[in-house]
Amino acid sequence: NIQEQRFQDTKEKLVEETIEDENLIVYEEEKGSPISVQDSESQVKKLEEKVKQLEAEIADYVDTLKRVQAQFENYKKRIKKEFDTFTQISTHKLVKQLLPVLDNLERALSSAESTDDKGKIIEGVKLIYHQFKEALEKEGLKTIDPAGDRFDPYFHEAIMQVESDEHEDNTVVEVFQKGYLINDHLLRPAIVKVSKEVESREQRAEG
Repeated sequence: NIQEQRFQDTKEKLVEETIEDENLIVYEEEKGSPISVQDSESQVKKLEEKVKQLEAEIADYVDTLKRVQAQFENYKKRIKKEFDTFTQISTHKLVKQLLPVLDNLERALSSAESTDDKGKIIEGVKLIYHQFKEALEKEGLKTIDPAGDRFDPYFHEAIMQVESDEHEDNTVVEVFQKGYLINDHLLRPAIVKVSKEVESREQRAEG
């Protein structure tokens, strides 16, 4: 990361400067130039100051890195907690909306056991169906019922083809299973039968 790179650059720079200083001393010794004790002490002091500076920078980088790591860990924990809370709220909301459906289903079952009136049973089932559908629609559910529409491979899955002179080629003529969208994203494609052009006698003969 950026902090580690800065630390590495500083370290390399110090090493280069140290090597240059040592090379200078060696070069002066090879030339036979006199080096005073004062000059040597000055060089040592200079190197010690650079070492202290580097140690301070390292400590600063390490401290910053630890703080960034701690902040990132706290951020991950907060995001996870918020996501878990959101999921729980969403689940509770959906289940609460479905409770009336469950209540009416229990009533319908009880009624079916105590009456022979099929009309009442059918009405009870219809009520449950509409309640259930309404609860899901509030959560963004949309039905894909494409009878009569042009076949769309993204929203429809064709499992049969049938010749038809009543429909245009590639038209959905029957829906075996409805599809669904959730918040405009495909949840399940519709399972359909699709029309195809009626072959003439000549085409059949050629085939």
